[in-house]
Amino acid sequence: MASRTRFLRRSLTFWLAVATALTTAGALATPSAAAPAASTRVVAQVSLAARPTIRYGDKGANVTYLQQRLTALHYDVGTVDGDFGSNTLHGVYAFQKVQKITIDGVVGPVTWSKLASPYRPTAKYRHSAAAVEVNLTRRVVYLTRNGAVTRIMDSSPGKAATPTPRGNFTIYRRINGWRQSSLGLLWRPNYFYKGYALHGSTSVPTYAASHGCVRLTVPAMNRAWSQLFIGEHVHVYR
Repeated sequence: MASRTRFLRRSLTFWLAVATALTTAGALATPSAAAPAASTRVVAQVSLAARPTIRYGDKGANVTYLQQRLTALHYDVGTVDGDFGSNTLHGVYAFQKVQKITIDGVVGPVTWSKLASPYRPTAKYRHSAAAVEVNLTRRVVYLTRNGAVTRIMDSSPGKAATPTPRGNFTIYRRINGWRQSSLGLLWRPNYFYKGYALHGSTSVPTYAASHGCVRLTVPAMNRAWSQLFIGEHVHVYR
């Protein structure tokens, strides 16, 4: 009986040791919950930074991915079609402005890196309905709703000699077409203060160049038109 008891004790001790070893090995082999997320972020950044440099006129899968990424970040690029045309170019301009990197429209290592881990702007004002914010410092227009930025568009506000007025306004007049003003043609202008308007233009440089209005490209204004309305809040600030 004593020998049998000793045998059972040795067996129990052996199997407890085996179970402990297996548990320890499993714990060492299993990564922590945070590890996959960190690893995924690193892989994503490396993957994007390794993409080839693309620019206006290029076509293909890398352009399609760029358009999809910018669209997901709420930048206005029009249709995702794999064609790096004017719409995509202005989307890249807006992205580079917001990220405070070189504004050249070329998507190289720096821009790819920012696309992997971008600064995401937030609305400065909160309205339950759609609203417009004009950031004069970054020279972009934000369409917002309920405090969230829903679209980011490239723009050219007033130059130093004829600045865009700052303040809180509302759209009080809209014209669905071209308007010939003393300072040039305005496409689908939305007036928010005296003769100052958010409007489409055939010239939207990366710098502040207007006589005080806020210029968007003609296609961008067409895409934004249905989200603008009489009485809509317009905030202009630096």
